Amino acid sequence: MKFLALIPARYASTRFPGKPLADLAGKPMIRHVYEKAHAFFSDCYVASDDERIVRTVEGFGGQAVMTSAEHRSGTDRCREALDRIEASTGKRFDAVVNIQGDEPFVAEEQLRLITGCFDDPATEIATLVKAFDAHEDIFNPNSPKVVLSTDGYALYFSRSAIPYLRGTERDRWQRSHKFLKHIGLYAYKSSVLRRIAELPQGTLEKLESLEQLRWLENGFRIKAAETHSESLAIDTPDDLKAAVEFLRRSEK
Repeated sequence: MKFLALIPARYASTRFPGKPLADLAGKPMIRHVYEKAHAFFSDCYVASDDERIVRTVEGFGGQAVMTSAEHRSGTDRCREALDRIEASTGKRFDAVVNIQGDEPFVAEEQLRLITGCFDDPATEIATLVKAFDAHEDIFNPNSPKVVLSTDGYALYFSRSAIPYLRGTERDRWQRSHKFLKHIGLYAYKSSVLRRIAELPQGTLEKLESLEQLRWLENGFRIKAAETHSESLAIDTPDDLKAAVEFLRRSEK
């Protein structure tokens, strides 16, 4: 399959304005993400509605595409970017990999796993999961959970801890069951991306504020692969400080 890697990036952020351009170890954060992605994918673009981000990416030799500002999500931005890139280059892509612009430590293992999901021709959408570590809080609503079928497809995503362990005290849940957290890396067949971008917002999505529930509600299947690589999203300035410390530890 021919993959297109897209990195949606917005300058505006309620908690961290200008986040993609924040300095991380002497480079803008978006450059860390781009270099990790481009090392794996020959076709890689940052998709943004902000000229500052586009200029920064092109300034370090990367590829970027301007998109409109009215998108509800990174998925919608990826759909527009796919159309623009195919129209301008004449290339056709079988699948799109959506790499979060605030994940500067995305690992090659994760990219290999998510693209490997498409070895099964039935895969429409793919994502990653990771087992919660013992020190992590499974009850944290900011860390979405997922439960899978026996053949590795997502049954449901939730901000609540799922499954509910009836008859087990809450402080023993994590010792009694392997809980899976969702890693926000997606890949879609191009034809599927165009279809899901047209879907209206779903009831479950509104309740949980999780976009992927819109796809499940509409009958799409999401294949999940389990990663063992640590992920660290940067949503706030404090997260950036943690990322700098993470880099220092990893370089020792």
